[in-house]
Amino acid sequence: MSGILIGQSAINVLLLSGVLTIAALGFSIVWGVMNIINLVHGAAIMLGAYVTFIAFTFAGIDPFLTIPISMVLLFGLGYLIQRNIINYVMRAPMLTTFLLTFGLEIIIINLAQFFFKSDLRAITTGYSGSSLTLYADPAANSSIEVPYIKLGALIVALLLTLLTHLLMSRTRLGRAIRSTGMDKDAAQLTGARISTIYALTFAISAGLAGAAGSLIAMTQSFQPGFGGTYTLYAFVIVVLGGLGSVPAVFLGALAFSLITVLTGLWQPGLTQAAAFALLVIMLVVRPSGIAGKAFYQ
Repeated sequence: MSGILIGQSAINVLLLSGVLTIAALGFSIVWGVMNIINLVHGAAIMLGAYVTFIAFTFAGIDPFLTIPISMVLLFGLGYLIQRNIINYVMRAPMLTTFLLTFGLEIIIINLAQFFFKSDLRAITTGYSGSSLTLYADPAANSSIEVPYIKLGALIVALLLTLLTHLLMSRTRLGRAIRSTGMDKDAAQLTGARISTIYALTFAISAGLAGAAGSLIAMTQSFQPGFGGTYTLYAFVIVVLGGLGSVPAVFLGALAFSLITVLTGLWQPGLTQAAAFALLVIMLVVRPSGIAGKAFYQ
């Protein structure tokens, strides 16, 4: 394997891990704090992608500038969904919330198919095909390239990851969310309004999913059903990294990206099989994940 191929693969792993971290972060927060495997997460990612597509296509807004719009809209939708639907079954068994979020996902996807059809959509900007050349070898006619749009997506993803970490670790709301995830009865005794904390947690998760959808829409084509794949990815990433912290999600995304890129070099058709094989191995060898702990912190 040539040095250029190794370098390009390392760049690809980093670029992919940034977006996947944001795609999995909200999923991890809801699972860790509310004990819900949120299957509507992929639908939120899909809606974020369509918000960016509509804003870019009909209003001419740069895709990166649509990210705050996606986050605000999905934050509001997530808050309403939790407050008015999921909140009524919070004390039910996990299977009930699992099936409820599955039903919500089906409804949202079908509504999206009705309004947007099943056609593949794509966002093409003036800088979509441009890239930064880190190293070039004229003799071998090869180089290490970093597409500007993916580089921008990585920077935004890392920034949002850092802000989420600071929110969870340095703010009063973050401490309330963490304490609720550890022991909701004890948190309630200290004055925390559990229903409001749960609604805000779900809303933050949806907002992050909206940002992930916007970033994904800039780099690949999409249609209403594509978000389900990212729900599966998020599940694998959370298990790999561990249900414990924002850095754990990043480690899980990095491991997932590494196995995906390396398998793609060897046998592209087996990338998902390899990722899920790693999931099975991790569940057997280290169920808590690479950096997982018993609670969200």
